[in-house]
Amino acid sequence: MRYYIIAGEASGDLHGSNLMKEIKVADKKADFRFFGGDLMQAVGGKLVKHYREMAFMGFLNVILNIRTIKRNLELCQKDILEYRPDVLILIDYPGFNLRIAKFAKQHQLKVFYYISPKLWAWKEYRVKKVRTFVDEMFTIFPFETEFYEKHGIDVHYVGNPLMDSLSEFREKEQKETEFRTKNKLGDKKIVALLAGSRVQEIKRTLPLMMKIAGLFPDFRFVIAGVKSIDPDLYNKYVKGNNIPVIYDQTYDLLNNAHAALVASGTAVLETALLRVPQTVVYRVEGGWPVDFIFRHFIFKSAGMAGVSLPNIIMNREIVREYIQVKMTLGNVQSEMQKLLYDEDYRTKILNDYDLLAERMGEPGCSKRAARKMTELLTLNPEL
Repeated sequence: MRYYIIAGEASGDLHGSNLMKEIKVADKKADFRFFGGDLMQAVGGKLVKHYREMAFMGFLNVILNIRTIKRNLELCQKDILEYRPDVLILIDYPGFNLRIAKFAKQHQLKVFYYISPKLWAWKEYRVKKVRTFVDEMFTIFPFETEFYEKHGIDVHYVGNPLMDSLSEFREKEQKETEFRTKNKLGDKKIVALLAGSRVQEIKRTLPLMMKIAGLFPDFRFVIAGVKSIDPDLYNKYVKGNNIPVIYDQTYDLLNNAHAALVASGTAVLETALLRVPQTVVYRVEGGWPVDFIFRHFIFKSAGMAGVSLPNIIMNREIVREYIQVKMTLGNVQSEMQKLLYDEDYRTKILNDYDLLAERMGEPGCSKRAARKMTELLTLNPEL
């Protein structure tokens, strides 16, 4: 069968590649065409557009790049019609993918959505689009299943793909001495800096991270570099600082870290599952007005315990968040002091991480999703 997959971010590329591997096991004649990245391309098929040409974040940035987004949509629509896939598989990335879902249904194409957009956090009205334009939804968190049931939509809960990625990592993880020697990190305890996977995120979080690093000279701060980001962007902020940027070793970096400072996103959950005490920072355009809207309308109406996934999954704060106006040097410095030196505080976080891991379930998400997808396509060709 022919599969057209759309992933618009680095995490989507990772989860898309694992899904493709399992689809190839379940469907020996699988043929892929996709918007994605290097990991998906390594599995096989035709890469039509790389996600680094699609990742526009924030209202202002979207407006400034509206023509590029429009061209990407038109390219995708044209390419889908020429390829005529048996199914279109959308991975998160709702602003783009829900438009493509509508287009696909207008042309009688099957639409599967793998990794639900975070409708439970904001823009809940989009659930109507899911009901209208998506044939099958595959969720990765138990609370998402409850959310869709509330809206009268049946979904397939397949577990979380991060558990697959972590299980695979454990089979090939580097020993600490090997990791330190390879990257010339010395003997100091490591603090991992994960500044985000997009240019805008890095510009807003890395300057603060550099200031924090200067306040704790007894620790070795290390930046987890993203390969799709121009190295000059990192160099702009680390120039004059003895802070290395290492690429394609984020899990190994976290696995050997004493603590971490992380930009809100999937990386927060990964850091928690690798049992690294952390604090979360994030900022978008808008300053205090956006902060007010988030805290008094979006979070309250959604009943959310925060913006980071560990807090949402546990429905309480297990990692401290400094978002928007609270992302100050003083706040983060105070929290880092506890993360680095207060053993009782660190132990409490690690105990909460153990409970979080229990809720996340067992590995096998990609396999379960792939088997269910191919089963649905085989048993219900008219779906």
